[in-house]
Amino acid sequence: MRSSWKIRILIGLAIVAFAFFKKCANTVENPYTGKEQVISLSPEEEIAIGLQSAPQMAQEYGGLYPDQKMQAYVDMVGNKLVSSSAARDTPYQYEFHLLADPNTINAFALPGGQIFITYALFSKLENEDQLAGVLGHEIGHVLGRHSAERIANTEFWQTVSQGASVGADAGGLVSGIGQNVLLGNGRGDELESDDLGVRFMIKSGYNPREMIGVMEILKAAAGPSNVPEFQSTHPDPDNRIENIEASIVKYGG
Repeated sequence: MRSSWKIRILIGLAIVAFAFFKKCANTVENPYTGKEQVISLSPEEEIAIGLQSAPQMAQEYGGLYPDQKMQAYVDMVGNKLVSSSAARDTPYQYEFHLLADPNTINAFALPGGQIFITYALFSKLENEDQLAGVLGHEIGHVLGRHSAERIANTEFWQTVSQGASVGADAGGLVSGIGQNVLLGNGRGDELESDDLGVRFMIKSGYNPREMIGVMEILKAAAGPSNVPEFQSTHPDPDNRIENIEASIVKYGG
């Protein structure tokens, strides 16, 4: 029995060691942000995941909004941001989608360049600059490779959890640690994307202060039941406004 227990410990340690070795081997510097990230996907794989997932995501939000003029407007602003910024020189395939959902205020990006905004959010924006702020933020998620980073981190913690389960039945504990790591990364991702969005807006001739207006819209939409920052993967809008103002000063907007 003791020998079997020792073997389980050794196997568990080997799995954990493999996870850390793989993580180190997959650590790269993002050329657009300068941040070191653990990435297990190539840009081509990110693009493929985004293209494969896009139809299902659109369906979950009621499909595409059936107004070609509005869609062309979203395309125009999104393509202007891409062509005027570092996004132009990336391998990603940017496509912008206006979703029909009239109730859910949301915008998001899939890996590889598939970017979505709901009509509920689109209809609350007051001008083209605010739309540029939303889309610039989402382009920032793509350049920041945030989805690919979360995928790699999830794979890492799943492997570590498996090793801990084999060695000492501690998988649940380690899995919980992994969830906390992903939660922290989510907040950092949002702030980094805000910073990139400000940079893209300035490069494209938009007023970056209108991104603050977007934060006010999100804050009003949350209402009095706004979730405290420490309970959310997204920073509080007031916190984001402070960081956006700092980015405006940094980039001279």
